[in-house]
Amino acid sequence: MQKTSLLEHLETFLTPRRIALFNKVIVERTNHFTVATQDVYQLHNTSAVIRSCEVFGIQNIHVIEERKPKRIDREIAMGAQKWVDVNRYSTSKECIKELREKGYQIVATTPYGESTALKDFNIEKPSAIFFGTEKEGLSNEILNEADCRLNIPMFGFTESLNISVSAAIILQSITSRLKSSEINWQLSEEDKIKLKYEWLKKCIKNSNSIIAQFNTENP
Repeated sequence: MQKTSLLEHLETFLTPRRIALFNKVIVERTNHFTVATQDVYQLHNTSAVIRSCEVFGIQNIHVIEERKPKRIDREIAMGAQKWVDVNRYSTSKECIKELREKGYQIVATTPYGESTALKDFNIEKPSAIFFGTEKEGLSNEILNEADCRLNIPMFGFTESLNISVSAAIILQSITSRLKSSEINWQLSEEDKIKLKYEWLKKCIKNSNSIIAQFNTENP
């Protein structure tokens, strides 16, 4: 109850138009699918994937940085990292373990070997979609751990797509199918409240002071 009252209080610091936008976006968010990237060195590619996640309603992205830690390129992400949760890992093993514990199947994207074409991908299971670099792809560790492999059919001489392009194509396809299905893909009401709370904190100047004052006045 107090959390709801606090949300209502924080909303008074935003315009009705901004509040309406928050409400519109949050109902489209999902954790049914999540995305993981492995050692994508190019900052613009990592940022572009984050942006695609935000655009298509994927709330969580998992960034594996085994070889070289990196920062998120704010300019290219165009603020998208403000609205999604970026989870960082130092090893693929750690990332896979955590995602499995959360109930996700591991899906490796690759243009090689036996794999499922995008149009035939089963969207019913909660899935973590893994992307590697354009040149090297995913590591053998992830390919061997994967529950299934996924490919985008291609018909030219080029055998691979840039990671940001691949992510956008795959996410557009699976999220549009998901939202047309009867699968319960939306966030729980509790998760919506938590997420909205975090968004409000990020948007309101001096939000920590405002929250502290509210909690003092409403013990």
